[in-house]
Amino acid sequence: MVETLLVVGIIASVFVGFNIGGSSTGITWGPSVGAGIVTKTAAAAIMTVFVFLGGMTVGQNVMGTLSEDIITIDLTLSAGVAVLFFIGLGILVANIFGVPVPTSMTTVGAIAGLGLATGTLNYAVIAEIISWWVVTPIIGFWIGGIIGRYLYPWVNQRVDIKSTDGPLLSLDRQGAVPKPALGPNTTAQELATTVVVLIIGCYMAFSAGASNVPNAAAPLVGEAGLEVTQAVIIATAAIGLGGFTIARRTMDSVGGELSDIPLLAALFVMVTASTITTALSYIGIPISLVMATVMTIVGIGWGRATRPITFREAVTRDTDAQDRDIELGAIVAEEQESEQAPAIGEEEPEEVLNAADLFNPRAVIKYISMWIIGPSMSTLLAYGFFILLPGVA
Repeated sequence: MVETLLVVGIIASVFVGFNIGGSSTGITWGPSVGAGIVTKTAAAAIMTVFVFLGGMTVGQNVMGTLSEDIITIDLTLSAGVAVLFFIGLGILVANIFGVPVPTSMTTVGAIAGLGLATGTLNYAVIAEIISWWVVTPIIGFWIGGIIGRYLYPWVNQRVDIKSTDGPLLSLDRQGAVPKPALGPNTTAQELATTVVVLIIGCYMAFSAGASNVPNAAAPLVGEAGLEVTQAVIIATAAIGLGGFTIARRTMDSVGGELSDIPLLAALFVMVTASTITTALSYIGIPISLVMATVMTIVGIGWGRATRPITFREAVTRDTDAQDRDIELGAIVAEEQESEQAPAIGEEEPEEVLNAADLFNPRAVIKYISMWIIGPSMSTLLAYGFFILLPGVA
């Protein structure tokens, strides 16, 4: 009976990891694939390696929080399987509504529901986690806002990320020993920017592993029956499988979020979101890469959109600024090479003012609403389940 239940738990873990791999691989590597810097197969392979590294290192801190700290008892095998079921249900609901509900929040909600039903919830730990859930979107938004207003236009004038035809590198066979050389159309700047893009992608994959591997692995660790290494390997394999299969489509659309912004802006988003997620994972806080990513995108869009007015006017909505329009999609447009970006408070060029609407307040409200509804639903469902079937816990 125990062995059968463990098999069911592993299947549930694979299902969760498979879906995580489909979404996180698209967000991580979509911009690079779209720019022709890396192929989908190579992206999935690199993603799998760095997800494993993230899960085995920083991810273990999050795993300890999920499996030991949120509730004051160890997760049993049956309880772990039930928690994985509610995580999978949360992913299903997210797919139905087309909104990326953070898996980490759904996982915490399901475990918290178990703790409430059994009277074993560690309120101090859950309060700390929720406080970071409130602070993280604000941090992502304001960092993105600063980048969008001040840093992005300056860097955009000086860095041109392009992918030329032909191989990036070739072998120079003129000497006695073949030496690597630039490809026929490759410039030194293209090689440098390509290396930077790949490093950032690997960093984001590591961050995704640190935050997401525990969601699929933690419910089966310890008393549930699996060693940490075993659980991480299973979760990584499932995430990798999702990366090689369903993520091929999400890499085309880049998770439905990053496809409308330039590669340079996407790289700013990736570095910011990955750093926030990795830092919080290091201190054991279950946090979602999706949350940090979305709010950084919103912040950069807001920062670019509000360049025609001063910071005080943007925050206070001073009536003196009403004659200068704020274009909510300004992140999409890029200044031409060697073209000076307008100073803060000056009008943006026409192509910026006509950019597509990326910073959409309704979309932001939709995301935030689902970030509240998703974990709340998993908490209530898990609570009801373990109240009705206390023997499962």
